[in-house]
Amino acid sequence: MRMRAPLAVLGLLLMAMAVDVWAATTQVRSVRLWRAPDNTRLVFDLSGPVQHSVFTLTSPDRLVIDINGATLASPLNVATANTPITSVRSAQRTPTDLRVVVDLKKAVTPKSFTLAPNQQYGNRLVVDLFDNPADANPPPSLPETSVATAPSVPISPSKPDVKLTPVPSGKRDIVVVVDAGHGGEDPGASGGRGQQEKNVVLSIAKELQRQINAERGYRAELTRTGDYFIPLRKRTEIARAKGADLFVSIHADAAPSTAAFGASVFALSDRGATSETARWLADSENRSDLIGGAGAVSLDDKDRMLAGVLLDLSMTASLSSSLNVGQKVLSNIGRVTPLHKSRVEQAGFMVLKSPDIPSILVETGFISNANEANKLTTSSHQQALARSITAGVKQFFQQNPPQGTYIAWLRDNGKLAQGPRTHTVRSGETLAMLAARYDMSVATLRSANALKSDELRVGQDLRIPSAEVATQE
Repeated sequence: MRMRAPLAVLGLLLMAMAVDVWAATTQVRSVRLWRAPDNTRLVFDLSGPVQHSVFTLTSPDRLVIDINGATLASPLNVATANTPITSVRSAQRTPTDLRVVVDLKKAVTPKSFTLAPNQQYGNRLVVDLFDNPADANPPPSLPETSVATAPSVPISPSKPDVKLTPVPSGKRDIVVVVDAGHGGEDPGASGGRGQQEKNVVLSIAKELQRQINAERGYRAELTRTGDYFIPLRKRTEIARAKGADLFVSIHADAAPSTAAFGASVFALSDRGATSETARWLADSENRSDLIGGAGAVSLDDKDRMLAGVLLDLSMTASLSSSLNVGQKVLSNIGRVTPLHKSRVEQAGFMVLKSPDIPSILVETGFISNANEANKLTTSSHQQALARSITAGVKQFFQQNPPQGTYIAWLRDNGKLAQGPRTHTVRSGETLAMLAARYDMSVATLRSANALKSDELRVGQDLRIPSAEVATQE
């Protein structure tokens, strides 16, 4: 009889210890799935940090995910249609170790990493299942929210839903790559009524693609066609793979103050942000790259000095073009919606860091503003925004068509109405430098702009006369 009391106390202590251990474990609260062109992403939402390991098994193909220090809060329900996954099942290996088994239709290459909490989500475990190269093309019957084309496939020569007379033999289209920001588990900014930036900008991007493709001599490509995440560096890699002459990233702004309103256009700055607003936005956008891990554009195969020179030359040329096309787009957007700033701003957006491709980021409005959020979700306003961006892009390329394109052929054969070109002065540029760039004398450039001296100011717009005028003078 005397032994029962200590045994009872010991039992209570063991039970308390078990409760403490259970309370200390992280709970797997849910799992979300997205299908991208060449991979399937599983995101496990967690109540806290975990340690994990991943390995594959064959005969049959399956992926095993061991999550240490975790328990399952509720059964894992995953819709696996149009993915290589047949089912997802789980079991507790120990009271504090969870095993998740992903049954597969075919072999995949896994990559996994954990993410710390951000503004939208808590701790997460991300597992990417990459298709093998032979299986990279997605099924033709994918739903609209998944994907229709793969970024890794060759450029399609056709234009969806558009039938135009072929351009002269050997004269290519100007390629505009349109990037819808965010996507998948990164919703971007949100409106007061639950509007999500990722959905709004995808609709605008698709409309912009449709309108650009309706213009003879132009072809628009999308970086993403559905609701999935693409790392920021990968977006510019897709643009380069598609042979982009211009990269246009579409976003919808947000601010702590719901009174903030208006559209903006940004270009990359090599000397830092031009305003506190630009700096805050750049930091916010760059942080989202942590969702998918960061890539990089490498010049490792070049001598360090040569790589630096090549990068500097390319950056200078593309930044000048970015500011030029950005100002034209901004001026046209100002005709359909209020502007937040009347000039192109510059900031260190990671998504714009493709030195060989002129790139702009268009903030179509503040989704955090109730009135603008309502407009951004209407098809009429999306069409108007797309028309204004298309108009600015056309104006830029009519004045600066890439060699070998149909638009350049029209210009060279006098079939294209040529208005005066413009150049936005950047830090370090001189009148002599610009005269040499545009193949004319300093006197001609000075006269065309009624300049009383050779001094220039940053942000100043200069009129660049046509080659004919420069020659005559």
